[in-house]
Amino acid sequence: MKFYQTEITLKPYKRGFHLITNVIIANLQEIESITVGILQVFIKHTSASLTINENADPTVRVDFESHFNVMVPENQSYYKHNYEGSDDMPAHIKSALLGTTVQVPISNGNLNLGIWQGIYLCEHRDYASGRNVVITAFGT
Repeated sequence: MKFYQTEITLKPYKRGFHLITNVIIANLQEIESITVGILQVFIKHTSASLTINENADPTVRVDFESHFNVMVPENQSYYKHNYEGSDDMPAHIKSALLGTTVQVPISNGNLNLGIWQGIYLCEHRDYASGRNVVITAFGT
């Protein structure tokens, strides 16, 4: 079994849902040497998250952002954790809902995603810096 791992810092993204599939692939080219395996992507933050979804129509990403802002609104009177601004606690809740890790099968040196699937960085803060992501691939 082969194991490969790297940690990268993504460029700062504005608040929203952003496709990062190609960034992930470009930063762990050893995926090409795996016939059958798994890619795991982990984000080392509590106010951003990862998910897999539509990679073709950008309006899906806009709708995700709009929906999550309605589902988890800012400036709620019951939020106690607001030291870093009105987007702070909602960002933590959104991250908890979506999660910090995605896994994708690797088949014959390629990510085995569906034709319309991509890996998203879900940036939940208005003014975030670059996010640190650990990319691990393993298999035979």
